[in-house]
Amino acid sequence: SLVVLFGATAGAYGAKLGSDERELILLVWQVVDLQNKKVGTLHKSLVKADNLDLSDQCREVSGLTPEGLGKAEPLDRVLQQFSQLVSSDLKVLGRSSYTLCSDGQLLIRQVLHPETSKKNFLLSDCFYSFYDLRKEFHTCYPSSAAVKDQTIKTMAEYLGLGTDEAEEDFGVWQVKTMVAIIFSMLSEGCNHVFTEPETVKHKYETGPCSKSETVDSETVIRARGLPWQSSDQDIARFFKGLNIAKGGVALCLNSQGRRNGEALVRFVNSEQRDLALERHKHHMGSRYIEVYKATGEEFLKIAGGTSNEVAQFLSKENQVIIRMRGLPFTATQEDVLGFLGPECPVTGGKEGLLFVKYPDGRPTGDAFVLFSCEEYAQNALKKHKEILGKRYIELFRSTAAEVQQVVLNRYMSTPLIPTLPTPIIPVMPPPYTIATGSVRDCVRLRGLPYTAGIDDILEFMGDATGDIKPHGVHMVLNQQGRPSGDAFIQMKSADKAFMVAQKCHKKMMKDRYVEVFQCSGEEMNFVLMGGTLNRSGLSPPPCKLPCLSPPAYAAFQTAAVIPAEAAALYQPQALLPSTRTPQASAAAPPTVTYYPAQAAQLYMNYTAYYPSPPVSPTTVGYIAAPPGAVAAAATATHTPLLPQPGALVRMQGLPYNTGMKEILSFFQGYQYAPDDYNGLIQLSDQARSVLQAPKEWVCL
Repeated sequence: SLVVLFGATAGAYGAKLGSDERELILLVWQVVDLQNKKVGTLHKSLVKADNLDLSDQCREVSGLTPEGLGKAEPLDRVLQQFSQLVSSDLKVLGRSSYTLCSDGQLLIRQVLHPETSKKNFLLSDCFYSFYDLRKEFHTCYPSSAAVKDQTIKTMAEYLGLGTDEAEEDFGVWQVKTMVAIIFSMLSEGCNHVFTEPETVKHKYETGPCSKSETVDSETVIRARGLPWQSSDQDIARFFKGLNIAKGGVALCLNSQGRRNGEALVRFVNSEQRDLALERHKHHMGSRYIEVYKATGEEFLKIAGGTSNEVAQFLSKENQVIIRMRGLPFTATQEDVLGFLGPECPVTGGKEGLLFVKYPDGRPTGDAFVLFSCEEYAQNALKKHKEILGKRYIELFRSTAAEVQQVVLNRYMSTPLIPTLPTPIIPVMPPPYTIATGSVRDCVRLRGLPYTAGIDDILEFMGDATGDIKPHGVHMVLNQQGRPSGDAFIQMKSADKAFMVAQKCHKKMMKDRYVEVFQCSGEEMNFVLMGGTLNRSGLSPPPCKLPCLSPPAYAAFQTAAVIPAEAAALYQPQALLPSTRTPQASAAAPPTVTYYPAQAAQLYMNYTAYYPSPPVSPTTVGYIAAPPGAVAAAATATHTPLLPQPGALVRMQGLPYNTGMKEILSFFQGYQYAPDDYNGLIQLSDQARSVLQAPKEWVCL
């Protein structure tokens, strides 16, 4: 038996049904006995929606009114009545089982499943299997129009059925016509058999994904704007009614290993992906989610993995994965199992734990845990921010794709210092220098749109663009490496800066007005180093460490310059293995060190490990050391490396407000003796005497 089902929402109708998230307001159905070609009673039921504001199209097509719908039953009660009336009609016809049959996919996949999921009640099993009348019709009549172009009216016209839509109520005509089409398909000339129904997955299946897999780009979407705590199950619920491929939800992470509000989702076929795109700007809670097309390569980049350890961990299917963050570095498997306790047993005991480590074996403080059921996982999540040792532990839902992404991509890069590109020697003098001094030959732009780039600023400046110094535009970034809305521009003279400030102040850029102020090079450098410039004057930067910034703007393709004082103190040869020839070193100017323009990864490595203040994408910020130390370091011979293992130490986990005084105090009692400097760096007597005093130490 079939139950022919038709429905309508308070919004869009036809091909856009369900695309606007409007609620169901009408259900019409009738039981069809395929064997005996009999039908049961035709039923029409109005549904009371939470929002009775009907669209103009709905009012025109359906003839329904908010007043009439206000007297109807809510959806859960209507679905109960549906089940009861269908069972009663089946008994009358002498049948026992049935399958739904609808006009296309939209009513089942895009209306009923999403709405019931949002209203937190379950659909009966009959709604997880149905026949698409359009597909069945095209199979029976291959010469008819394509499936996507079919409607009830076109199918009826193809068969020459003479039903008049105006004679029947809305919904009743559609069901009667669908029944007539089915009987035509069952006639002796066709003898169509309904054998392969469409299916809706009851739940999302987790699983690993290998980088060697082939992923069809026509099956992948990118979801953007997700709440940061969203899990793969939350995303699957957002796409309820559509079939996501096994392990097809990949949460995207930022450079710190935290979720960035995006996910790549892989569906079983392109038809499901196209339906998913119709949920663009549908809501998850109070947030709307953007849905765009993506590629198979993007999905594999996030979800693919090849680690045997990860594959073995994820080989236990249908497990709930929880991510633990903030574990003490000394935590053992026994510590974690004891923290979770007997109320949330881990699948396989120790085998259900996966600690995330750096390539050198150091723990990152992250771990993934497997649980066999939702109850155990919920018990574990209740321990969020409880204490293990002396640290509170964060617990979140996770996914197989996140396991692979964190373990393989985030932490499998080499440590910070070994990956820094070796400085190269310039073959020509530096093309520009950073402004200093009190001459007010710079302007500050405040209130820029966050999407503004160099081209936008040049267009904003107009004719004054010709008065900008070469490479004189500096975008100010925040502590996350994103545009802060400020920029500094070096002009050729103070008069030019004054004219620009007068001409462009509060001029519009895109949809915002931009404030333009004249300032000095000294003030510009203070802000680029993380200080603040306001009505009360200058506030110094929060730290006095050499800092590098991420390359946020592709327009900057020139080499970054380290000023002479910083180059003398930085001593890159002491940190990096040298690959330069003695001849190249001899030919180098002694005052400037260059980094290659293509070595953009230099900046990203620094920001991935160390917090940096907002600085210009093209410059290296620094605070000069005492003049004596600079002079002494500049006269030193810069040839030896570190011959003694452990001569250089790296401190990790410092509070962000730590200064040099705190670091020197931490190492109190471990200052070098004068003779010990020979084992570290070859220094002159003057340099050794300067660096011997703790107050003169330079922190790199």
